[in-house]
Amino acid sequence: MYNEIDLNKIDLAAEPPAEEPSRQYYFMAKCRERVREFEQTYGRRPTACVTTFGCQMNARDSEKLRGILEQAGYQEAETEEADFVIYNTCTVRENANNKVYGRLGSLGARKKKHPQMKIALCGCMMQEPTVVEKLKASYGFVDLIFGTHNIYKFAELLYLALENQGMVIDLWEDTDRIVEDLPVERKYSFKSGVNIMFGCNNFCSYCIVPYVRGRERSRSHKDIVKEIRGLVSDGVSEVMLLGQNVNSYGKNLPEPITFAQLLKELEKIEGLKRIRFMTSHPKDLSQELIDTMAASEKICRHLHLPLQSGSSRILKEMNRRYTREQYLELVGRIRAAMPEIAITTDIIVGFPGETEEDFQETMDVVRKVQYDSAFTFIYSKRTGTPAAAMEDQVPEEVIKARFDRLLAEVQQIAARKAEALTGQVQTLLVEEVNRQDASLVSGRLGNNSVVHIPGDASMIGTYVRVQLDECKGFYYYGKAV
Repeated sequence: MYNEIDLNKIDLAAEPPAEEPSRQYYFMAKCRERVREFEQTYGRRPTACVTTFGCQMNARDSEKLRGILEQAGYQEAETEEADFVIYNTCTVRENANNKVYGRLGSLGARKKKHPQMKIALCGCMMQEPTVVEKLKASYGFVDLIFGTHNIYKFAELLYLALENQGMVIDLWEDTDRIVEDLPVERKYSFKSGVNIMFGCNNFCSYCIVPYVRGRERSRSHKDIVKEIRGLVSDGVSEVMLLGQNVNSYGKNLPEPITFAQLLKELEKIEGLKRIRFMTSHPKDLSQELIDTMAASEKICRHLHLPLQSGSSRILKEMNRRYTREQYLELVGRIRAAMPEIAITTDIIVGFPGETEEDFQETMDVVRKVQYDSAFTFIYSKRTGTPAAAMEDQVPEEVIKARFDRLLAEVQQIAARKAEALTGQVQTLLVEEVNRQDASLVSGRLGNNSVVHIPGDASMIGTYVRVQLDECKGFYYYGKAV
């Protein structure tokens, strides 16, 4: 839709439309007026820098922010020495909050020297009331604060921030709204993330996400298909379907549809070559999805399946709603259907009450599953979650020792599995010129492994058959064949 809208033809003397997304395009045009005034004053276009903290959902949200800023007339800046700086924040761990506060201190000093500068904060961290109170008390130079539920209103909020002195705050506790057809400025021309749902209903006892992202809301499968068809026509050949738990997609729609059924619809899109998705919750991964993946030529042979703990007792305390036995049985069915699939995971070490026996059960699952890679985390108490109030918090030195043992095991298994692919020929999507060696290009296989091969920028976005010559543990050197 946004490709068809001429902002110059919008009547800015009229009242802003009530319906979305027309209302936001009206405010994009209003912002463009302010940008022109800036140009007349300073003799240049204003610059904007969007900095993303956290997950791929945030990265996709940031592409929407950049799209709106581009429509408003801003020039993208690579650094925070810009006229407009926005932090899209994460709050999954408290040190993520501290990182933002630290960066804000530097921005505040810069703003004193450049009073025309505007600073905005959005994302998950802003949904915490204590955070907003701290910002109001100690970071009064911030111009705009909004959260996760009203990101579609960014153009309107940006205009308010440009028009007003002082802090503009617009935070919602929850929403059931999904606004389609807003601008997006993609990082890559050939691949894209696509939100299929928002929010989370799982309430794992260690996780703040359901409190800051709200309850699950699925997009219409017709809107998703329409968006991806548009992306493919614009040169995209790989999509990553995004949701906190994609396996529960469609359950809350007026006409329910399963995630597997959505995948089958997407497979029909001509020109779409690869389909990825994350994250999959083990409790909702159906046999229908396994069968759909096994029969597909487009769905990548990679599954991110968070374990979190190998102890059924700890899993119950985490409110994960599966046991170690159920997890292992699920992995067995996945591997039986797709022996070549790469399985990756998340594991938390040191959850409250975790004993050495619980930890050894986690190590046992790691050895049984043989993960291709794992994101391992030291448990950090997250204020506002049930786990933060649990007794029997594990001492830091015990957690650190267990974490080191787990990491060594995971890395040893992953290196061994990667080495087994040496000599094979597989298909690589070239993504970029190698950042350390300009004579190489880098990309990913269907199983998500990184490969570096000789090449140049003309290969970016193309699919190349490559031989994996040398394994370096977590990546390969190879050559086109």
